Amino acid sequence: MKHRNTAAVLLAALMGSTAVVGCSSTPTQQSAGQAVDDGVVTAKVKAALVADPVTKAHQINVETFKGTVQLSGFVETDEARTRALQLARDVEGVRKVKDAMEVRHGS
Repeated sequence: MKHRNTAAVLLAALMGSTAVVGCSSTPTQQSAGQAVDDGVVTAKVKAALVADPVTKAHQINVETFKGTVQLSGFVETDEARTRALQLARDVEGVRKVKDAMEVRHGS
């Protein structure tokens, strides 16, 4: 079942990223190739979060732009926040990780 969820996440990210149209990159826009690359990075980060018992992947949103991954949403502990950031940093293709997560103690 884990592989099925991971495959679904990867497929959804790839399908969404191929809808982006463009030939060249600007500071606020990216080329189609970059969008596909970022979609793959996003899918890999989400898969890593799903596979890890410490993180609550369904509460963490992942966005990638030009190799910079932003994690947002909610985690239950500081440990989960730290673990999510490390998992994202360890994914191939990630240049930088931004933390926009909030810790909800006792949720």
